[in-house]
Amino acid sequence: MCVSRAPHRGRKRRGRIPGAALVLLGALPGLAAVGALALCANGVEHTVAARSRQAAARAATAPRPHVVPRSVWADATGEANTVARTPPPPRYDDKVLAVFVHHTDSPNSYDCAESPRIIRYLAAGQTGARDWDDIGYNFLVDRCGIVYEGRAGGIDRPVTGAHTQGFNHRTTGIAALGTFTAGVTVPKAMTDAIAALAAWKLGLAGVDPRATVRLVSSNGHSRYAAGTTAALPALAGHDEGYMTSCPGAALSARLPEIRALAAHLQGRS
Repeated sequence: MCVSRAPHRGRKRRGRIPGAALVLLGALPGLAAVGALALCANGVEHTVAARSRQAAARAATAPRPHVVPRSVWADATGEANTVARTPPPPRYDDKVLAVFVHHTDSPNSYDCAESPRIIRYLAAGQTGARDWDDIGYNFLVDRCGIVYEGRAGGIDRPVTGAHTQGFNHRTTGIAALGTFTAGVTVPKAMTDAIAALAAWKLGLAGVDPRATVRLVSSNGHSRYAAGTTAALPALAGHDEGYMTSCPGAALSARLPEIRALAAHLQGRS
């Protein structure tokens, strides 16, 4: 068994071979003894490297931000439809490798107390005119930075959404309430909340928000033919996977900043 000792000052730390092992190595032919020593030293280095990777993975997590549960917007009279109150059984993936950021293309001049009503309106449109089984976004964030649970299935779980055609698997969709085309101001509270949510969700799978991940397109209507493995940002705009102007030029321009903040929240340098 290989162990290590404190290094001499100014020298690189190396694995030390215990005395009993040296006695056994002395009985081996020269080349065999050299090979055994090399294997032992490599074993120490590989063990240290593996522990470093494990420590980095543990550090690359972020706390779960407060998420307003679905019941707050779905359980209401008048505007809330039956599907919103009693959604179909959810579908799940094994993990979340990427986040797609959207905007809802709805008015920006709203009071944040109105956010639940706006989300009910969006859900009614998607399950009504579009005939979807539930609201497509996994989460929605308003201009005050309040995060809402969207698609049913569990905030902590990798729920399969319906937000980015071709890339709904192993991803989460976060929609910013409003329209963020060129020249529109994107509230800092909103971008901070998106970063915090992405940092937590990606951190569950040890994914760096600044990384590139590989996702398989499931639909030829996306930017990639069905079955194609695409290299996409772990924190991407909707337009990275689908031919659209969403999430708007103004919000797209903030994505590098959101990625950097999300990585910082995960404890990454």
